[in-house]
Amino acid sequence: MINEELKSYLKDNIAPLNNLNEQGHNMDHINYVIKRSLKFAKEVPNINLNMVYTIAYYHDIAHHLDAKNHELLGSNILKEDKNLLKWFTKEEIDIMSEAVKEHRASKSTKPHTIYGCIVSSADRNTDIESPFKRTYTYRIEKNPDMPLDEIIKESQLHMQEKFGTNGYAKDKMYFKDDEYDKFLKDLNKIIYNDSLFKKEYLRINNINEKESRNNND
Repeated sequence: MINEELKSYLKDNIAPLNNLNEQGHNMDHINYVIKRSLKFAKEVPNINLNMVYTIAYYHDIAHHLDAKNHELLGSNILKEDKNLLKWFTKEEIDIMSEAVKEHRASKSTKPHTIYGCIVSSADRNTDIESPFKRTYTYRIEKNPDMPLDEIIKESQLHMQEKFGTNGYAKDKMYFKDDEYDKFLKDLNKIIYNDSLFKKEYLRINNINEKESRNNND
């Protein structure tokens, strides 16, 4: 069981910071990663569930500050949070900080600890609609004037680079996960088919064809 005082601290103090992130990295996503982290942790003997829970809570905390370097900033935020000394040793905090730093799928190397492997695996998406929504929301927030066709093309290329045949996230799963395998199989049927991708992108993001045409004028 997770320490109740720790849960209250994270809910009251860290959740509001996570909710500063855009839709794809707010507390809805954090709760998803927490659930999957605890699922994978059950496969590991003598794992510290309080550490697993805390890592999941902090892993995207700095996404609204700098998306490209959020893992480094988030690692420092966790490490410098002196309140965590109430529940963890300095050595445990160092392990959690390293796990946050190493959680991204774009990292070329495997995380150094089982805690890094857990959060990295848990951070892999299994909802096929999520990458469509996240790529759209991210681009709209960063560049509201970007033409819709450019948004769609950039999003498609990003998903191919991340989840495609040689995608960098394809093999960043350190636990057996049938949900993730099915997600990759279903998504790959869409991301290499231009017309199907556009159709699904518009449908999932509730964008009508009129808006699509207006952005092409």
